Amino acid sequence: MSNWQVIVRLLKLARPHWQWLSVGILLSVITLLANIALLSVAGWFIAAMAAAGIAGVSINYFTPSGVIRFLAIVRTVGRYAERLVTHNATFLMLAHLRHWFYQKLEPLAPAGLHQYRSSDLLSRLQADIEQLDNFYLRIALPVIVALISVPIIYSVSAYYYLPVALLLLLSLIATGVVLPAWVAKTSQKSGARISDQQEQLSSAMIEGLQGMRELEIYGASEQQKAHVVRCSEQLSATQTQLNNVNANGQSASLAIINLCMWGSLILLSGAVVGGHIQSGELIMLLLLVIGAFEAVLPLPLAFEQLASTLAAAKRLFQLADQEPVRVEPVQAQPIDHLASHNQLDITINQLSFCYPNAEHAALSNFSFEVKQGEKIALTGKSGSGKSTIVQLLQGFYPCDRGAISIGGIDINDCAGEALRQQISLVSQTCYLFSASIRDNLLLANPKATDQELAAACEIAGAIDFIDALPQGLDTWLGETGKGLSGGQARRIHIAQALLKNSPILILDEPTEGLDPITEQSVMAAIWQLMADKTVILITHNPRLLKAVDRVYSLS
Repeated sequence: MSNWQVIVRLLKLARPHWQWLSVGILLSVITLLANIALLSVAGWFIAAMAAAGIAGVSINYFTPSGVIRFLAIVRTVGRYAERLVTHNATFLMLAHLRHWFYQKLEPLAPAGLHQYRSSDLLSRLQADIEQLDNFYLRIALPVIVALISVPIIYSVSAYYYLPVALLLLLSLIATGVVLPAWVAKTSQKSGARISDQQEQLSSAMIEGLQGMRELEIYGASEQQKAHVVRCSEQLSATQTQLNNVNANGQSASLAIINLCMWGSLILLSGAVVGGHIQSGELIMLLLLVIGAFEAVLPLPLAFEQLASTLAAAKRLFQLADQEPVRVEPVQAQPIDHLASHNQLDITINQLSFCYPNAEHAALSNFSFEVKQGEKIALTGKSGSGKSTIVQLLQGFYPCDRGAISIGGIDINDCAGEALRQQISLVSQTCYLFSASIRDNLLLANPKATDQELAAACEIAGAIDFIDALPQGLDTWLGETGKGLSGGQARRIHIAQALLKNSPILILDEPTEGLDPITEQSVMAAIWQLMADKTVILITHNPRLLKAVDRVYSLS
């Protein structure tokens, strides 16, 4: 994807907030022109008053002083309003971008994201999207304001004295076009590299914090610390290169401004001597020349940040443009009505499946059948395909060879969300969000009452430790359930599955991390609650197999 295509795509994503963006541009132009006009008119007024005093003639100072007050008010109010509107537009655009990116990301999970590390995805969700706040505020806005303001400034200066207008135009082009182009070319590699280095540093820190216990156990904490230091040093070196380019660009800008100012002074002095302009207009035009560079001074910084901003956008678009592994059917078959008629028999017929880019098949010619309300168990060594069956049943991957049907409907013909509504899952990975226990439970059933929450927690064996907490269900959990033991997190996860109350329950090592007494009471309650529902149990624990109807051993 070329840089122009990325820019056009970002502009299209910003289209829903074009009103705020346009008002921000208008206020920026008005504020800039008011500032330049205030400087020029004030200079002319002071010079005219001095000349009138020397000549001993009267001058109308009411009108110029009123204009100066008006311009000062416009500049002050305009600057405040411009900051308010442009920053609000930036926040709205970032919020829209996050929502758009999540909508693109959700259909890819989990099958389309298995090749990405969680820290990489987190970096794209946070750092890359935050990097795009530069696009409007520090790139698009200054460029558009310069394109609007420079012709106006040139026209006004040409009205009074054309040679100075031409010199000013050439200087503005050098400062606003030639110099930014040099900055962009010089910082292109560093700007593109800095996004990758920020992602590497973020990943290294996240992985180090999340795996701190394992790193300490295996004595690898110093190696991880050294890796973080190397990533930090690489990022610091790249940022230093960008800062050097920025400093050189600012120095060149100041040199061009000074040369233009001295050249304008020489030309204007000759114009006064030749009678082409008045002495008061010399000061006015000289101050106009100095103030005009405010329109183009942000451009070198804008072009310096362009490379890193486009690199961040490309990383987001690269992920967002991926096709989902499982394509949703155009005309999905309804499945919701089957649950109420107890017709959710599960049939797997001659199923073979191989993960993308894998050398060996995870399943080969596998068949079984589960009647509505039956309890079956899947056992076998790690890698025998148990978790693969779970992922296929939930519609995360398409069934290319063989078939899976629920209630006689091929799951390839079912909408993924409707299919997953019929299944509750207790997986090996118990993920809890940084929220209260109540909020985590309500994710499974937003309409659940306090009594239903308490009943689910009691069945899951979690009610005792929750009641012992100072705030009970409203106790705030840290990231990934920080503050809870593995067994406690497992119980909340079981309570979530029970609250969902789906006709099919999949238990993937449900009692891992629980002591034998809690294990027995939790499973007894689950079997009682799911008496008329389908249960698929995946376990290595032989104690849990006594209550199932059949056991399938995978090899």
